[in-house]
Amino acid sequence: MQKTEYTRPVTIAYVGGGSLNWATKLMGDLAQDGTVPATVRLYDLDHAAAERNARIGTRYAARSEAGAPVTYTAERTLEAALTGADIVIISILPGSFEDMANDIAIPERYGIRQSVGDTAGPGGFIRAMRAIPMIAEIGRAIANHCPEAYVCNLTNPMSVLTGTLYAVFPEIRAWGSCHEVIKTRKIMAYLANRRAGDVLYGYRDAKVNVLGINHFTFVDRAAVGGIDMMPAYLDFAREHHATGWRESPLDPANEHDRYFTDSFLVKFDLSLRFGIAAAAGDRHLVEFLPQSWYLDDHAAWKFGLTPVEFRMRERKEKVDYADALDKGADLPPARASDEAIVEQIKALMGGPEHVSNVNLPNRGQLAGFAEGTIVETNARFSALGIQPIVAGRLPQALELLARPHADRQTALVEAVLADDVDALLPLFVSDPLVAALSQGKATRLFREMVAATQHRLPETLAKAGGAA
Repeated sequence: MQKTEYTRPVTIAYVGGGSLNWATKLMGDLAQDGTVPATVRLYDLDHAAAERNARIGTRYAARSEAGAPVTYTAERTLEAALTGADIVIISILPGSFEDMANDIAIPERYGIRQSVGDTAGPGGFIRAMRAIPMIAEIGRAIANHCPEAYVCNLTNPMSVLTGTLYAVFPEIRAWGSCHEVIKTRKIMAYLANRRAGDVLYGYRDAKVNVLGINHFTFVDRAAVGGIDMMPAYLDFAREHHATGWRESPLDPANEHDRYFTDSFLVKFDLSLRFGIAAAAGDRHLVEFLPQSWYLDDHAAWKFGLTPVEFRMRERKEKVDYADALDKGADLPPARASDEAIVEQIKALMGGPEHVSNVNLPNRGQLAGFAEGTIVETNARFSALGIQPIVAGRLPQALELLARPHADRQTALVEAVLADDVDALLPLFVSDPLVAALSQGKATRLFREMVAATQHRLPETLAKAGGAA
């Protein structure tokens, strides 16, 4: 029997539909759920990649046991993908991995270490300069071709780009979705299971109050099975403050885990400093703070500086794997991923309400931050739309660390969209990772980074590099 009683047929436009990561997760989640009748239109600048994913998606759909029909098509134009869409998903790479390598390598020559380089710090700033015009174009196209659609942004820098969508189309119904908080929900469930002496809960049973900005996110209240878990979490942080913690040992041969997972050491340290749980990955949290806090001694804090060279090798492996799937290799087992997008879609289309952490303009859900600033809190998804849930306020010391980043992100969007080249350098040098440099070195760093990525920038922004 088809379980489609909670949803109506939905048309999904996937911008960046040649994706080697998020697109295939959506395919697997739709197949595993089996209750969402959907037409998925894949659009990508690399049309061949979108066509490949359409064929892979068709294989996933054929394997779904629950029976809700899902069809995949590759569209040649953004207009064709968007027209009449109910849901738009944006998952693009702003530039290339070669550009990202420059975002990391150039600051490193100036003594600046970055563990990711996609949100804060000099790498996040330059990536945003590349990405804002791209996302602005997509936002304007949404306004023209599917203004009533709900829009999920998966692209980093999350706060900046979600803010860009609202800046170019204020009536847009968009949210930014990030899975980092799931790490904290998982540990809350683990602690509840340890307390019960049995595996009773999964991370979806962990209810948390989220507050902060993307990748610098915190939880001040948590409950599992009706029990307040914050005291247990803080006790656990004290217990493992010196050594960190992993539910399973790190496999030294697993290169991906060496670079992308952590041992909670930074999270535990920040949690004990400020009295609430740090809820993003260590490698993201550290880039919002002065380099001397964690980045200078990253090995001791047990998190990696993810090399772009590894990302390039991993991308090739993913391309090879996608090509193999396209040629008929066995699909992976249909297991639900940790992503919330299918649950969010079902709720918006009339299914059960869903609550998860998302990035939205501040309408009072996070006290202490300017109106309209993109903040990360919980929101309720339902047939009524996306409604932010009041989260409260960060502890004062944390707010003083987070709010300048939020204000800088808002100002960066405004400057790029207005072609206000003169505003960019002052914003760049105010970031904590750059502020340690002399004014002269910071200026040279900015000009060198802009010059390295000027082929990705509109002509007006490329001038910001001056003479590198």
